[in-house]
Order: sequence, then C-alpha cells, then structure tokens
Amino acid sequence: MHLEMKTRCEKCRAGLEANGEAYICSYECTYCAVCASDLLGVCSNCGGELIRRPRRKIRSPDSENAPLMVRGSQRPWLIWVGSFGVWTVAAVVSAVSMYQFERGFKTVTLRGEITIPLINYLIFAFLTPLVFYFGLRYPVQRNNWVRRTPLYLVGAFVFTVLHVLARALVYPVLNPTTGRPAAIGLCLFRNMLLYNVADDVFLIYLPIVMIVHTLWYYQRFRDRELRASQLEGQLAKAHLQTLKAKLQPHFLFNTMHSISALMLIDVREADRAMTRLSDLLRMSLENDGQQVTTLSRELEFVRGYLEIEKLRLEDRLEVVFDIASDTFDAQVPHLLLQPLVENAVRHGISLRSADGQLCISTSHNGTTLSLRVTDNGPGFNDSTQSRAGLGLAATRERLQTLYGNDCSLDIRSAPGDGVEVCVQIPFRADARPFAYEVVGHPGFGISSVGIVR
Repeated sequence: MHLEMKTRCEKCRAGLEANGEAYICSYECTYCAVCASDLLGVCSNCGGELIRRPRRKIRSPDSENAPLMVRGSQRPWLIWVGSFGVWTVAAVVSAVSMYQFERGFKTVTLRGEITIPLINYLIFAFLTPLVFYFGLRYPVQRNNWVRRTPLYLVGAFVFTVLHVLARALVYPVLNPTTGRPAAIGLCLFRNMLLYNVADDVFLIYLPIVMIVHTLWYYQRFRDRELRASQLEGQLAKAHLQTLKAKLQPHFLFNTMHSISALMLIDVREADRAMTRLSDLLRMSLENDGQQVTTLSRELEFVRGYLEIEKLRLEDRLEVVFDIASDTFDAQVPHLLLQPLVENAVRHGISLRSADGQLCISTSHNGTTLSLRVTDNGPGFNDSTQSRAGLGLAATRERLQTLYGNDCSLDIRSAPGDGVEVCVQIPFRADARPFAYEVVGHPGFGISSVGIVR
C-alpha cells in the first residue's frame, strides 16, 4: 500500500505543500497552520490532539532498496561539520596522549606531536562524509549482501588509496639520508599503502560503515513504525465511518416509520414532519465527513428529531432540557445523543398512555463531560431485555474507538420508573463558544424546555 500525504486542509480546503507546515491527528486528519490554531490543537473530526506533520514524503513499503533519508542527510553541511569536529577532537586527544607519554623519554613539543595526527585525522574528516553517503546509497541488506560485499571491498581499497595520496601530498615523507621530501614513486606509494591499509580499513573505514548502517536501520525501523501507526489510524477512521454509516440509515428508517404512522392520523402534520426531516438530513450531510461536533449542534439535531416525534405522540411526550451553560461548546461525537433519545422514545415514552417525560441533561467537572438521557417509561429489570439495539451498540463501539478507556456508557433503571442512559467522555471545549438557547421550532411545540443552568 502506498500512503500519501493529504494535499488539502480538512477545514478550509486550502492546498497544503508537501514540505509546508501542516498538522495531523492520529487518524491522519490534516489541517493547515491557521485552522489548527483556530481549533486550539484539537481535531474537529475525532477530537484527537493535532501534532505537526513531518516535512517529508512517506515512502512506499515496496521501495526497500531506495535511498533512505537519514536525519542530517537532507542537510549535508551538518555531516561535514560533525565529521571535522569529531576528527579534530580525536587528533587533539591523540596528540596530548603522545606528548604526555614521550616527554618522559625525550624532549618533545605539543606542536610537533599534533602535526601528524592532525593531518591524518583531517584527511579522515574529509573522507568520512563520502563513506557516509556511499553507505546510505548502497546499504547492505539480506537480499543484496552477496553483490554489495565486493562493492564495499573496493570502497575500502579506494579509501586507503585516497588517504595515502592525500597524506603524501600534504605532508611528504622525508628522505632519511638527505632530510628532504622524498619523491613519490611507485615503491614509496606501495610501502605507504601496505603500512596504512590495516589501520585504515579495520580502524577507520569499517567502523564508519557500521555507524552508517546502524543509523540506516534505525531510520528504517522508525519509518515502519510510522507507517504502521498511520495504517492503524486509517483503519480506525474507516471503522468510525462505518459505524456512523450504520447509524444514519438506522435513524432515517425509524424516523420515516414514525412519519408513516403519522400519515394515518394527520396528513398535514406528516407533511410538516417530512419538511423537518429534510432539515435534519441537510444537517447530517453538512457533518458527513466529521466524527465530532459541538454539543449545541448535536442538541439542535436532537431537537429536530424530537419535534417529529412530538407530532406523532402529541401530549404523551414532554421534553426537558437541563443543559449546563458551560457545556454548549463541548465537543461530542456527531449522532451521539440521537440514538439514545430514539431508544428512550421508542422503548419508553411510546409505551405509556400519557404523561411521558424525556429529560436530557449535561454537566462537567472540568475533565469529564456527563450526558444523561432519562425517560419515565416502564424501564427494564433482570427478567426483561435491556435496550441494546443497533443504535446503542454502534454508539458504544464509536465511543470506545474515539476515546478508548476514557469513556463509558451505562444503562440503568432510573430512580422510580424508567431508564437512565449516562455517557461520560473527556471534556474538551471548542475554540469558539456557541451562544445557544433551547427553543422549539416554529409550529413544533416542545413543552418544558426552559430549564437551562
């Protein structure tokens, strides 16, 4: 599977550059910097935390042999600066050690002792980045080690040759007879090559190659973890969309059934209910790609549904909203309350002949948002079947996917008669508080809606 970065902001639909600043949640919902700031770092779809997206493209898993971008390889000057810094320190340490050792036997100076190590190590400092890039470009793996091994043997020989040539040019070998620089001939070059080959290959070249491969395999491991995390996020997001897709037709079919029953009683009221249903469907389509909305929007949707049920049940349904004023801008999953309210109406209020009451209340303690849907229907006990239909099952599964162990959905008999459903989720306030007042839609009176704290 090939994973690609999203190129548009989820909120404003503005284009996003692959190497530009963008923010993602654990489900790969992607936002531009402005929208992420407006949302206060919280995804409007799933409620997850937004983090800065890495400025690089995701590689395809089947491109195993492609060059891997290890941290620093995109900024070559860091590798060169690091190489010269490390080798300079090594030269100084080596020179000081030799000076401390030899000054007990003869007269030496620190300047004289540092000359040869500094020249050798600065040559290594120049060759190290070349070996570094060579190792990144041609890494040894299980499926190519046979053909890559000769390549690295040739690289070891070239490394030694370059070191010996640079050493001879920068600091020529002195002729012991004349005290002057000796001419670089084939014999001298061969002797220098044989003298340096073991140290250059086993003490310098191979350790650099091993360090490069360690970094390469570590980066490869991190990339696999990132791909696995993104795949897991995509699967979770697809799972949420599937659960939401189950709830939407479930709500539509049940509402249509209520309107169908109303057609036999009052055609005009049924026509008005159809108009209200179209408003609900429009609201649902507006939030089609979102998993999270504000409590105020969710209450507006539930109120529209209850207005349709009010036409069917008339005085048998009384609705009470007991909403804490500081919870209207709280983030809740879209279509969270509707299945709970629908269950209360169908399995509780509709079974009463009169005086049915449905109460929706909210509260929070700063960290947890509590939502309660209570009805005064016949309730249930151990000998009767509890209300665990498709709507509640899908809602419970969505909550578990969105919040993990930080949520709960409890169904219990309310004090006296009826049933109370209590949902607890993390309390997260939207960046833009929504002024909200619970009122009835013109022509669809809902009684007892003024109890708002």
